[in-house]
Amino acid sequence: MIEASKISLNDYVLTGGGANGESYDNKYDPSIMLKLYFPGKIQQPLDEMNLARKVYDMGIPTPEPGDYVVTEDGRYGIRFKRILGKKSYSRATADEPEKVAQFASEFARMCRQLHSTHVDTTLFENVKERNLNLLEENPYFTAAEKDRLSRFICDTPDEDTAIHGDLQFSNAIFVGDQRYFIDLGDFCYGNHLFDIAMVYLCCNLSPEPFIQETFHMPKSLAQEFWRQFVPEYFGAGLPVGEIDELIRPYAGLKTLIIERDSCQPMPVFREALKPIL
Repeated sequence: MIEASKISLNDYVLTGGGANGESYDNKYDPSIMLKLYFPGKIQQPLDEMNLARKVYDMGIPTPEPGDYVVTEDGRYGIRFKRILGKKSYSRATADEPEKVAQFASEFARMCRQLHSTHVDTTLFENVKERNLNLLEENPYFTAAEKDRLSRFICDTPDEDTAIHGDLQFSNAIFVGDQRYFIDLGDFCYGNHLFDIAMVYLCCNLSPEPFIQETFHMPKSLAQEFWRQFVPEYFGAGLPVGEIDELIRPYAGLKTLIIERDSCQPMPVFREALKPIL
């Protein structure tokens, strides 16, 4: 069992927050950042740290994970080596919308490389199994709906390549000519369509207020990011509309995660599941 190193939050300054916890920067060493989970979460940061180490050791471009830590008030987290001067692809697009084609193309090339990386399937979870487990636990779909969704998931061709698990364009960063994926706590393996679905959801299915608050841009710019992303990832000459039809049901499956976390059905995302249901 890995022991958690004791740290003092007096050495850190809060910089942000999310569904599971908060992020901090070290006051005295700008190269150290802390991801601290909310009270009561002990195993989750340990599991994420072990996963982050396995992903890093595979050669996936991601910041090097540090150590497992605990604060004076009993909160657990992970320290990472911070990428100084970095910017996410969502923030870069919001700041320089005239470069949307460049940023979308760079992000697409990162995704293509990730999705061509073969993994040891004994070390990671299969994305299909993950979705089937989420579907089984979901209380908002009927038995008949679950049966149709289950068949759709199982009929998707298997792949033994890497999947980020939360492939938002805010979860890829760059500084100079260096590119990194971050927040790989849901890393797994399987068919790339399950991963690309999150890019589609963030750019097209998410409501305008969410996109404004989360990605700091109007929805129209996010949609343009997707339109520029498609030919770089899938190849020129394929109509964006055809790719949209292919991806939409997989994007709709993301409602399994959203409904688990929100504890309520999400019609805005379920709409994409109509072709299956």
